[in-house]
Amino acid sequence: MRGDSTASLRDATRGRVDERDTDRVEAPAATPARSASVTYTRLDDAIGSARDFTAAFLRARAGDGTAVGQRTVENARLVVSELVTNAVRHAQGPCTVDLRLADGLLEIVVSDTHEAAPVAHAPDPGRVGKHGLEIVLALCRSLDVEMLSPGKRVRASLVVE
Repeated sequence: MRGDSTASLRDATRGRVDERDTDRVEAPAATPARSASVTYTRLDDAIGSARDFTAAFLRARAGDGTAVGQRTVENARLVVSELVTNAVRHAQGPCTVDLRLADGLLEIVVSDTHEAAPVAHAPDPGRVGKHGLEIVLALCRSLDVEMLSPGKRVRASLVVE
C-alpha cells in the first residue's frame, strides 16, 4: 500500500491480528484471513491504494480456495474506489477500509470523519460526475450508512461470484 497506511489481517477463527505496512497483503499460513483492514492517514493516494488492497485481499482468498471470480474482483475494486473517493473529497481526516468475506458476500466498510451521509442522485445520463453511489447501489446487494461521532461508516455488501 502506498502512503501512510496501517493494515491488519484478522484470522477470524483464532482472533490473531497481523499488523503490516507493506505493498502486499498476506494471510497467516495456518488459516486464511477472512477480513482485512487498512487506514489511510494521507488521503492523496488512498483511492488507488484501496483498490489494490481490495484486489490483493480477494486474490489471496481465491488462492486459498475460496471461489472468487474476476468479475467480483473488478466490481469490488469499483465499489471501494467510489466509496473511498467520497471520503477523500469530503473528509478532513483518516479513512479506513474494512473487508470481510463470509457467506458468499464481501462486506466493504469505509469509515471517514465527514459528518454528512452520502446522497445518491437520481439517474441523469447528462450529468457529469456524482454517479458514484448510483454505481455502488447497482452493484451491491445492500448499502447502509451509520453515523458516528465524528464521521460515518458506509457498509456495502457485494455478492461473491
